[in-house]
Amino acid sequence: MNRTNLNIAFIGIGSNEGNRLENIKSSLVVISELPGFSILKVSSIYETLPFGNVHQNNFLNAVVKITTYDDLHTLLKNLKKIEKELGRVEREKWGPREIDLDILLFNDLIFSDEIITLPHKGIIYRDFVLVPLCEIEPDFVHPVFNKKVCELVSQIKIKNILNKISEPFIMGVENLERK
Repeated sequence: MNRTNLNIAFIGIGSNEGNRLENIKSSLVVISELPGFSILKVSSIYETLPFGNVHQNNFLNAVVKITTYDDLHTLLKNLKKIEKELGRVEREKWGPREIDLDILLFNDLIFSDEIITLPHKGIIYRDFVLVPLCEIEPDFVHPVFNKKVCELVSQIKIKNILNKISEPFIMGVENLERK
């Protein structure tokens, strides 16, 4: 692990299968236990309508700000391992998920390859990403659109958030027990 480059990333977390709240809490615990990772901020949790395939359970969504020494692709691999460890079953695109961990932003990187696009291309269309992101980092400027994320919230046409079910988690995650 290269310990010279500390990166900041924002991760979108979602769950609509099983115990959704416990799935989110467990993912935070596992992320916090990864070597070289620190959780800086966690948003409130929001109950949201499903995006894409709308014939499924409502989601719980949150955004977490982390630091890591992982490069982008190693972070992605680690998040996919966590999803699998927490019981994610691969289904159709935008289908039900026990846990979904998406890299939304990585430093101020603008990047695309066959595996990942950053910033995550769906951010500007999804209130369930922008609202919690704005909550924990209101002055963050989207590196492509050059606008604060809070400004982008008002431009969303389709609203998926039904309600806020928790206040922001206070980190560290020692208050969250791994199940």
